[in-house]
Amino acid sequence: MVVPTLGRRMKHLSLCLESIASQEADVDLVLVAPKSAEIEAVAVHHSGRLVPDPLRGISGALNAGFAAALEGTEYVAWLGDDDMLSPGSLAATTATLDAHPRASLVYGWCDYIDDDGTLIFTNRAGHMAGRTITFAPNLVPQPGSLMRLEDVQAVGGVDEQLSYSMDLDLFLRLRQRGRLVALPRVLASFRWHPDSTTVQAEEASAEEADRVRMRYMAPWAARVYGLARWPGRWALRLVKWRVRRRAALERQPLPVGQGDAGPTSGGPGGQN
Repeated sequence: MVVPTLGRRMKHLSLCLESIASQEADVDLVLVAPKSAEIEAVAVHHSGRLVPDPLRGISGALNAGFAAALEGTEYVAWLGDDDMLSPGSLAATTATLDAHPRASLVYGWCDYIDDDGTLIFTNRAGHMAGRTITFAPNLVPQPGSLMRLEDVQAVGGVDEQLSYSMDLDLFLRLRQRGRLVALPRVLASFRWHPDSTTVQAEEASAEEADRVRMRYMAPWAARVYGLARWPGRWALRLVKWRVRRRAALERQPLPVGQGDAGPTSGGPGGQN
């Protein structure tokens, strides 16, 4: 399990590593980070090891982490330093890949949480999410997903020319090697906050994702997609606007007298 980090969110990093260390699985935890006594201490505390950051961006950090896999490693994944695995996540994903030898990747549902850990909504990605990523918004959650290491190595790892859509690109190449299997359960939590890369660079991320998709299309299909992509782009903007609005509402204090009312019914549903 690779965790790239700059050590800027130590509280969230500790929560992330605790969620990995508490899994009922044999995990080789690898932090890819700049040299830091504080980061090394938190890595050791959670039975992890440190790999020097190669200073080639997050994609380069991921490749460095994958390259550090111990001999005999069968499965690999990565997790953002402010995200978390759900209890039982790795037991479920490893069992699924064990049961589907032709699968290259397994993914599941993902909770979106705010900076304080409050649930915003749950992405209940199903099998169609993995089948439509070539031409539709990528709804396959990267947090909680697990890949077969030999397949990651066979497709050349992460494209270090990409800054935002390296997961989409890798998923598309892995799909050429084997099935993408969906699990109907929450496998991880993604922390949605103003500092996250995808929130800060929404337009750049969307443009890069479209360029990635068109790589894997026939020339005629890429030309058509270049014109037809805008409804999907607008739909994705609407979803993100709703997420931001819900997150903002969660942060607002309750009116006086409503502090003991408890959670409201009809919580956030999945986004498919």
